[in-house]
Amino acid sequence: MNALPTVDFRRFESDFDGFAQAMGASYLRCGFAVVSHHGLPQALIDGTLAGFQQFFARDAATKRQWHVPGQGGARGYTPFGVEAAKGAALRDLKEFWHVGRELPAGHPYRQFMPDNLWVADIDGMREHTYGLFEAFDALGGKLLRAISAFLGLPHDFFADKVQLGNSVLRVLHYPPVPAGSVGERAGAHEDINVITLLLGAEEAGLQVKDVDGQWLDIQPPQNCVVVNIGDMLQRLTNHRLPSTSHRVINPTPERASQARWSLPYFLHFNPDFLIRTLPSCVDATHPDRYPQPITANDYLLERLRDIKLL
Repeated sequence: MNALPTVDFRRFESDFDGFAQAMGASYLRCGFAVVSHHGLPQALIDGTLAGFQQFFARDAATKRQWHVPGQGGARGYTPFGVEAAKGAALRDLKEFWHVGRELPAGHPYRQFMPDNLWVADIDGMREHTYGLFEAFDALGGKLLRAISAFLGLPHDFFADKVQLGNSVLRVLHYPPVPAGSVGERAGAHEDINVITLLLGAEEAGLQVKDVDGQWLDIQPPQNCVVVNIGDMLQRLTNHRLPSTSHRVINPTPERASQARWSLPYFLHFNPDFLIRTLPSCVDATHPDRYPQPITANDYLLERLRDIKLL
């Protein structure tokens, strides 16, 4: 059973203030919200998963040809057992592929955003996956309008700060878990970015720690997107909006032979955006936790080293 109520995205048009307050209340509880009727095209979701199910079924040596060393997993394939939660001794039981923003030749942000990789013999791979990236990006922009309203900011506050953000769509494959496996599908961690939009949480396993320190099961109904606060937004808001620990626990024995698939979209600030605490989130009771600002790109590199991708 899902521990959080769903917030109907149709209210974004019909009752924007109510939608923003409902989202904010969920974030104050545990940094997560569940949004129904999100409008992401099902054909793009299905096409993306179908293509990558073909890819991840290939042998390890073939898949590793699509791994780019020294890039922090920014594009292409990251092999099984590479990423680890910050401070964790064990690596996560997962493999994944990253797709990022495509920019024209000569754009100054291309130094931060390498070219995407596409597997030529998987039909429709770019069409479906980059189409889904763009749909996620548009939805994320709307959700940030609601977050802006909840924070008492202009509704378009984030628009010029994320429109060319170093965002990534991750196609995430958790293989079956054999008996006696050491480690978890994903150890307890917080996300680096601004907000994360996640498809695929219908399969049991995702848990989030609430303000009381209890692990809550996040298993929403079909056709929902889970949206959580990342560390960059927590830092910007001086922890008014919390980036909370979450994990993916291993399946029950009867589900251990089943793979788990999910599609998280990590929405980022523009690389040169300076993350400086919002004055409206600082007062005598809540002094500034981060008096030294940092660019989004420098913060990202710092955290990628923490999780062993750099």
